[in-house]
Amino acid sequence: QVRLVESGGGPVQAGGSLRLSCTTSGFTYSKYCMGWFRQAPGKRREGVARINSAGNTYHAESVRGRFTISRDNTENTLFLKMNSLKPEDSAVYYCAADSSEYCTFDLLRVTQYFGQGTQVAVSS
Repeated sequence: QVRLVESGGGPVQAGGSLRLSCTTSGFTYSKYCMGWFRQAPGKRREGVARINSAGNTYHAESVRGRFTISRDNTENTLFLKMNSLKPEDSAVYYCAADSSEYCTFDLLRVTQYFGQGTQVAVSS
């Protein structure tokens, strides 16, 4: 049974930092494309960052230079380090996994493997 469980969210002041974790089980984690999405109330779910099985990363322009995605293939865990947080970063953050050879937000978005999310609330 595939499981993805996010943690590490919470309230933080603008300019602060958080590190999100996504612990996984039930699939060959090291071979999967992994990604982080976020969804604010009334907004579409958007891709934040992704990392392929080789460790190559992509960060959305809105977070580039502030957020860093990484993975630990020995612990089957995905991370998102978030620095210089802004109120507009407030959202529920989800991790996703996809087995496709191509690691894209579009493929991650339609995957059946999503976590339940962790809330990030940035106050000004």
